[in-house]
Amino acid sequence: MSEALDKGRALLREMNPGLEAALAERYDGAVPGMAETLVEWAYGRHYTREGLDLKTRQLCTVAALTALGGQTGPQLKVNIEHTRAAGASKQEILEVIWQMAVYGGMPAAINGLNAALEVFGAEAG
Repeated sequence: MSEALDKGRALLREMNPGLEAALAERYDGAVPGMAETLVEWAYGRHYTREGLDLKTRQLCTVAALTALGGQTGPQLKVNIEHTRAAGASKQEILEVIWQMAVYGGMPAAINGLNAALEVFGAEAG
């Protein structure tokens, strides 16, 4: 096992313990090793890098997924959850999403706000 995979798994144990298993169940039959690759590459090599704290990296991810718009809704919701787990407040997340109205357009920002409100509603329930 690689050091990056170990780091990625350790990070996910804190943020979203069931994510690797859920990804493996959904995708590994079609693309063998997809879940492990994502955990190693995205979480173990990018989210654990020095230079930015995890909260900032997660806020950047929420911004990017919001600006991309389109079919990124499921990933946006997961990353909003991760951003909350990394210590961001609801207000910080909403402001990052709203800022993307300038870069991704109003529809993308509205869709992002809807995703955030859905996640926040699930938190309360």
